[in-house]
Parts: sequence; structure tokens; C-alpha cells
Amino acid sequence: MTSMVPAGDFRTSYRADTTIFPTRGSRLAMLAGLILLCAAPAVFGRYELGLLITIGFSAIAALGLNILVGFTGQISIGHAAFFGFGAFSSALLVEHHVPVPLAIWGAGLMTAVVGLVFGAPAARLKGLYLAIATLAAQFILEDFFARARWFSGGVAGRVTEPYELFGLRFDREETYFYIVLAHVVVLFAAAANLMRTRDGRALIAVRDHYLSAEVMGINLAYYRTLSFGIASFYAGIGGALYAHYLLFVSVEAFNILYSIQFLAMIIIGGLGSIMGSMMGAAFMVLLPEVVQAGADLLAGGAIDRALRLGASISFLREMAIGAVIILFLVFEPDGLAHRWKMIKAYWKLYPFSH
Repeated sequence: MTSMVPAGDFRTSYRADTTIFPTRGSRLAMLAGLILLCAAPAVFGRYELGLLITIGFSAIAALGLNILVGFTGQISIGHAAFFGFGAFSSALLVEHHVPVPLAIWGAGLMTAVVGLVFGAPAARLKGLYLAIATLAAQFILEDFFARARWFSGGVAGRVTEPYELFGLRFDREETYFYIVLAHVVVLFAAAANLMRTRDGRALIAVRDHYLSAEVMGINLAYYRTLSFGIASFYAGIGGALYAHYLLFVSVEAFNILYSIQFLAMIIIGGLGSIMGSMMGAAFMVLLPEVVQAGADLLAGGAIDRALRLGASISFLREMAIGAVIILFLVFEPDGLAHRWKMIKAYWKLYPFSH
């Protein structure tokens, strides 16, 4: 009697269905990616490493916003202000002799508390009213940064210290890259596992149909407020890493345009996608560099002289960001993460992908 080989999908639990790395190939690809990233300082120069570091702390903050917007269905136009609050909080803690590694996580907790304060009333709002409430939070915190010299240094900004651990100073791109990479791995793994828990499923239920979620016993106000706290915590960690990379924090850096860039990251990467947060951050950080390289090639050339663009060609960077957001909303509303899944599915079934 021949033995029968099981065929089909036999996942019988939600935990099995939400496995982060469901196949051996995906686990090997993850390990290979981490190994390649660890080897980056030996391959790239300081400029390229600086871009990778920027992608890292931007992706952490963008992931927090994606938990709020993509997974819970809320909206925030003031994410940059919480990012800045984390940066100033970490600098303040270091000034009071808190070690930088602890100050970064302390800044995340302080920012989470502020996020809960603004999230409590905003949790009872939705749609346009919620957008206005978060916009108000952006301007309130901006004004606070400018006036509270004890906290932010006022318009002069605040100088902070480099990352130091066990007597080792991580004050160069080649070393600080590993600090940012470690935080990215920990926080992205935490977010992926959060979405597999009861609280994570409740956040998604609030997004998909809040009335049905309420009927099932989910406390809407609690989970909406919780999502603001989590998003602010991630923003605070990202801001603290930003502060200890630049070693200087300026009030002007965290304006409404920076908040829009964070929104662009999760829209382009994919709402409700953890991997999409990283892809969107990478896209938004590298886009200005690519556009600037193209502008440098056009400047002074035949096209520049024919169209008489002159100095206005430098504004291509700002124009490109707005154009890309519109194009993605029209032609790829599900973001880069969805497109990547479609490409993988195509090659997995090839040549029978139709």
C-alpha cells in the first residue's frame, strides 16, 4: 500500500497563518539580507552609509505611523512633531547624565506619553476632524519647541552627545550604522509580532469595520488611543536615533512638510504593511538623491538651455515628491509592498502565472 503525500494548505490556527517567515527560503533570505547589511560598512563609503542610517531611523518612525494609519485606520498629520519630541527628549536626558542607550528608549517612552495625551481626545474623532486634531498637535508641539528653551534650546537648538556603550563611541557612520540596524531589527520584529497578538488583531478590526469590532466587545477608544501611543513611541525612538546621529537638533527640522513626507513613505510603501514601511522610507530617502543627480546632469546642458530652466531646475526635488505621491495613489494605491508580492507570486507560478 502506497503512502499518500498530503497536499494543500493545512494551517489550522491564526498563529500559523500569520507566521512571519513561513518558508525555509524566506528565513534564508532574511539571514542573507542581515549578513549583507552587516557587511555594508566594509563596502560602502560614509555618504552611502549616511543614506542607510537615514533610511533606518526614518523607517522606524514610518512604521509607527503605519501602525496608526495602515493597521488601525486612524490619521495623523503631525507625526514629525512626535519625531522631534523624541529627538529633544533624548538630548535632554543625556544632558541630565542618562546614558545614551537608555536615553533613546526613555525618549521613546516620553514621546509615547505625549502621544497618549493627544490621542485620548483624538480617539473619539474620525475622518477630517481627526486630521484637524493631529494638525493642531503638530503646531502645538512646534510652538512648544520654539518657546521651551529648557527642553529644546529654543530657536538655537540643542547639541547632544554621540552614542557610547561600554566605553566605545559610535560617532562615525561606519559604527553608528550598526546601532541603527540593531534598533531597526528589534522594533520591526516587535511590530510584526504585535500584529499576531490579540491586541494587533483588535487594531486591524477597528480599521476594517469599527461597528462590528465594537459589537464583538472591542473598546474602540482604548485601541485608538493605544495606537497613538505606539506610533508616538516608534516616532520617539526614530527621533532619538536621528539626534545622536547629527549630534544637533534644530526646531525648524520638524515642520508640517516633514510630516507629509512620513505620510508619503507609508503610502508609497504600502498601508498596513510592515515591510512597506521600510520600502517607502528607502524610496523617499533615495528619491531626492536620484532627482538631484538627474538635475545635475541636466544643469547647463542642451535641455536646460533650450527650456531656459536656469536655477529653477533645483526645485525638481520638491516637485518630484509631490508627483510621485500622486502617481502612486493613481497607479499603485497598494504600494511597493503589494507590487513586490505580485512579482514573487508571478515567478513562483511561472510559467502558469495566469
